[in-house]
Amino acid sequence: MKKFISEFKAFALRGNVMDMAIGVLIGGAFSGIVTSLTDNFINPLLNFITGAERYSLAQVAGFGSAFVSAVVNFLIMAFVLFCLLKAMNRAMSIGQKKEEEAPKAPTTKVCPFCKTEIAIDATRCPHCTSYVTEEKAEA
Repeated sequence: MKKFISEFKAFALRGNVMDMAIGVLIGGAFSGIVTSLTDNFINPLLNFITGAERYSLAQVAGFGSAFVSAVVNFLIMAFVLFCLLKAMNRAMSIGQKKEEEAPKAPTTKVCPFCKTEIAIDATRCPHCTSYVTEEKAEA
């Protein structure tokens, strides 16, 4: 059962699954902005232009406040999702051990004559054709 739970945790908290979930939630919140825009600006504007309806100043102010409310709701939802994802990333990084990479062994060396880089196991420089020998420094 522990293995099943750990596998599910690894699946559910993978980057692309979380990105998809956040995308769906943000899309749903953004649809509120689009709906508010059409209901509170575009439709009343079309009704006013075509002469189908007349609006009072209080109704126009109500349209604007409803749209602002939808935008604020979207921003709150985005902020909460951001904080949630940030906390989840922090919690996931605590459980993982950071592995330190060992320094890689050098793969090139410098020719002592022409100062170009050559392969570490080369015995002759391909640029100046000098024989390259290993010089051991005495301590």
